[in-house]
Amino acid sequence: MTQESMFPEIEPYRTDLLEVSAQHQIYYEEVGNPHGKPILFLHGGPGGSVVAKSRRYFDPDFYRVILFDQRGTGKSQPKLSLHDNTTWHLIEDIEKLRRHLGISQWSLFGGSWGSTLALAYATNHPNRVISIILRGVFLGRQIELDWLYQHGASMIRPQAWQAFVEPIPATERFDMVQAYYSRLTSTMSEEEKFTLAKKWNHWETANAYLIPPEIKEPAKELSEEEKYAKKQSELALALIETHYFVNHSFFENDEFILNHLAKIHHIPCFIAQGQYDTVCPLQTAWDVKNHYPTAELNIIPDGGHVGSTGNMAIELVRITNHGKTLYN
Repeated sequence: MTQESMFPEIEPYRTDLLEVSAQHQIYYEEVGNPHGKPILFLHGGPGGSVVAKSRRYFDPDFYRVILFDQRGTGKSQPKLSLHDNTTWHLIEDIEKLRRHLGISQWSLFGGSWGSTLALAYATNHPNRVISIILRGVFLGRQIELDWLYQHGASMIRPQAWQAFVEPIPATERFDMVQAYYSRLTSTMSEEEKFTLAKKWNHWETANAYLIPPEIKEPAKELSEEEKYAKKQSELALALIETHYFVNHSFFENDEFILNHLAKIHHIPCFIAQGQYDTVCPLQTAWDVKNHYPTAELNIIPDGGHVGSTGNMAIELVRITNHGKTLYN
């Protein structure tokens, strides 16, 4: 099964930039039915961005789908900015976007870091949320970072791990996130930073799929502008992720989200979690379920981290279709 289980490709009927601070403008787009029921897509990373397949989980006849690039990434401006770039600023941006669009309540759809942001937003603005759909749950806890960037996933994919640690001296490998962050925020040349960012991103890609895809050259020669945009995207993901992770995702403590889930027990929540997700292991979704007893946890036996392929895609589309019944 492939992405054919998702809805057909669709183009936005509206795109724009919203000024959310003196320094930041966020790019947003809307697809589907302009008069449909509103649902917000929250991309991963932090430092990822909206891509074409992000739009394809939702019935375009029923939903008014809102997607946006978070601060410093994608088409938001300025690119690569860490200034006032925290979880709490992103939550404020979501509220500003909701008010700007004249939406009273909406549903949330978030995967990976998007799931973190969805839960953080919902616990801060529970009256604005109709339902929550999560995939590959992540809470920003140290145990989760240690699993992916220190000791855990490294034992499952040692070949990719060796390439990931190779640019870091052995004396610094006890904290890989800090080691990469120090270099990505240093006076190194942009080309050197790009090389490091590719190492960081290749490690994540190796873990994102149950069977990692081959890294292929693009079918056509990229223009210089396209090559530069690709470099900027690579840099954004590595830079902004490490920025958030060295700052513990800007939460007061590791259990911050779990300790606030009681505020949203009344909100329907649906979780699709791959059994073999090695980016965000099942334990985190399990912990959320134990603190959010009304949530529905659906474990995909052959699922990894990516939501747009195989039975993960089928389940997420099933959930969004079921979600239609939750609107008045």
